[in-house]
Amino acid sequence: MISIDDALAAYVRELRALPTESIALIEAHGRSLAQAVYSPTDLPRFDQSAMDGYTFRAADVAEATPQRPVRLPLPLHLAAKGTDALPSLAPATAARIFTGAPLPAGADAMIPQERATRDGDALLFTAPWPAHINIRRRAEELRSGTLVAEAGSRIDAGLLAALANASISEVAVHRRPRIRLLTTGDELRPIGTPLRLGEIHDSNGPMMRAVLRGWGYDVAAADHVGDRPEAVERALDQAFDQADLVLSAGGASVGDHDHLPATAEKLGLRRVFWQVAQKPGKPLWFGVGERKTRPLAMLALPGNPGAVLIGLCLHVARVLDLLEGIKQPAPRWRSGVLESAVERDPRRERLLRMALHDAGDGRVLLRPLANQDSHMLGNLAVARVLVRVTAGDSPVASGEVLPWIALPS
Repeated sequence: MISIDDALAAYVRELRALPTESIALIEAHGRSLAQAVYSPTDLPRFDQSAMDGYTFRAADVAEATPQRPVRLPLPLHLAAKGTDALPSLAPATAARIFTGAPLPAGADAMIPQERATRDGDALLFTAPWPAHINIRRRAEELRSGTLVAEAGSRIDAGLLAALANASISEVAVHRRPRIRLLTTGDELRPIGTPLRLGEIHDSNGPMMRAVLRGWGYDVAAADHVGDRPEAVERALDQAFDQADLVLSAGGASVGDHDHLPATAEKLGLRRVFWQVAQKPGKPLWFGVGERKTRPLAMLALPGNPGAVLIGLCLHVARVLDLLEGIKQPAPRWRSGVLESAVERDPRRERLLRMALHDAGDGRVLLRPLANQDSHMLGNLAVARVLVRVTAGDSPVASGEVLPWIALPS
């Protein structure tokens, strides 16, 4: 049995990012950059107005007073649109200009329309106006050749917009892993079917698929296989042919009907570890190997749904990030204050589902919930986070700071 930290380190040691492919930026949301991206252009690409108003030379109004106002005619009307040539502003004139429009040559000042005084078809000044304000200068955000995003960055909506703004139309990303899901157990029946005594509906398959699809992976429904060794071998062999990563729920412990670990090893995978010092989810098996010269990995999760959820949040999330080359792979722990005391386990770290509350004073409060056994899922109606509690003999007191990660929505 190894620690959680040792298990997380083993994934880093054993797994490599999948090959690279180039795709259109518009299709890249959620993908991981395989190469750093540098801007091919200055941003902004040209001097431009930061708001609607008027642009002119500050020197032309430097002597303006109420007694000797300066009147600037408005021969130009400049909107935010494409143009073949940058217009020039004649001395002692101004131009009507709108947000984002290129600043005409010669202009160095911009007054918002709500601050300006119109006098017919001219602009009237009774005081000087400073230069260089309300203007977006070329390259003030970044210069051509500047790093926009590092390799290993996940392309969220904000990064996608930043790349588009930098005129990036195509990006190199890591191929998304092909994932196969398996559930095992003669007692499992699909949702909606009648149950006999001793049978239960399968929640693991739908939950695994929902979590993975929520993370952006196009995953088919889980295949269910019974507890016969030959059936498990056929299902695993087929899954190994089709996937980069196989995830299974059930059949990973040491009982007479737990065939996943031995069968995976029989089919050529090398066991990296089996059993993690966590509660719930101890009987977790991880193995790696090759199938048709390509890398293959498998995580066999225990069958109780609470343990499956923890396996997904803590272990599968890291494996997927590593396969996609994410620079800082999950889990990414945050901190919160425990609202009431919880018991420790003497030998294993506990992973507890808790509610999350804002104390209103900058603190995040973690509220323990009842029914934490691995077969129970009812508290997920209010649980929002998974909280890590180290092993020990004494309880964790109210007010202690503990690490947590968000549960999938």
